[in-house]
Amino acid sequence: MPPKIEGALNTIIGEGSAFQGKFFVHGSLQVDGKFEGELRVEDHLYIGETGKVKTQVLRARKITVAGVVVGDLEALEEVKLLATGRVLGNVTAPQLSMEPGVVIKGNILITAGQKKEVEKLIEDAYNAGPSINFDAMFEEKKEKIPEITSAKEKDSKFL
Repeated sequence: MPPKIEGALNTIIGEGSAFQGKFFVHGSLQVDGKFEGELRVEDHLYIGETGKVKTQVLRARKITVAGVVVGDLEALEEVKLLATGRVLGNVTAPQLSMEPGVVIKGNILITAGQKKEVEKLIEDAYNAGPSINFDAMFEEKKEKIPEITSAKEKDSKFL
């Protein structure tokens, strides 16, 4: 298969090939065969349609999946899941794009490049602005409404 990575591609695990073990790539890697083990890629990791990877965590600057991954994906810049992509694992990246047809099971954490803890970032964004306390609003309005006596009570006062 021809390379699918834009820019310099310096390593390919070709279709029909299998690699097992630890692989640390200085540059970019395209996997069209099968890989099982520990994988770290300095630049772009592209898993082609025939590519299959099983690992604890894939780490790279960019990750594109058109094949199958069993394991977590962690990218410094972005993860792209193409229509033929299949992932069983968590995705963590500042940016994620998915084409229709992707199958994925796992948690997704999109950080948008924020260095702050994501939960705190979202809670701070929610808490900014006006506060809403419906119970207090209800109690305040209830106090302003004069008590209404029932028709029976009114009738008994006049008797």
